[in-house]
Amino acid sequence: MAKTTSEHAMRRKVRRQGKRLQKGPNGGIQLLLVQPVEHLGNQGDVVEVKPGYAKNYLIPQGLATIATEHHRRMIEKHRARLSEIQKARMAGLKALADELARQSVSIEANANDEGHLYGSVGPHEIVTALKRNNITLTPDQIRLEGPLKELGLYTVRVHLAPELDAEVKVWVVPAVGEGPPEQAS
Repeated sequence: MAKTTSEHAMRRKVRRQGKRLQKGPNGGIQLLLVQPVEHLGNQGDVVEVKPGYAKNYLIPQGLATIATEHHRRMIEKHRARLSEIQKARMAGLKALADELARQSVSIEANANDEGHLYGSVGPHEIVTALKRNNITLTPDQIRLEGPLKELGLYTVRVHLAPELDAEVKVWVVPAVGEGPPEQAS
């Protein structure tokens, strides 16, 4: 019986902790952004988001915190240092953009005689090819207008930051051993 009472007390405590997040006027949760979040706001902004987005993504990733007066004062106090960190991050991303502009990657793919690929080349293949050149990106940073379905040279846009994009040249070439037998030897 005592075990059941303590379980109920624990559940009530957990429920109460979940309600500490400050509700906004539209029923969402008010958070203070610690870092800029694309499509949401900049550092220091107070935003209102759905509870799941706050609890499952923004707070655990360290992108936002609960909007209290103390946190607002801390952000204001450290705003200069945080802007320096942001400037250093942007300088690194601009250097990466310059490096990407000089890059040209080749991706081998199986194609027919007319140059049409049997499959397609997508963001994962481009990221893998860039990894071979010691450039690490994620597939969601690659912005294709559609899958690459033919052999040739493509200019692919890479999204590095909300205000910074770069371009990389991607050659889609036939896989080794393709074509007539006299060309393969």
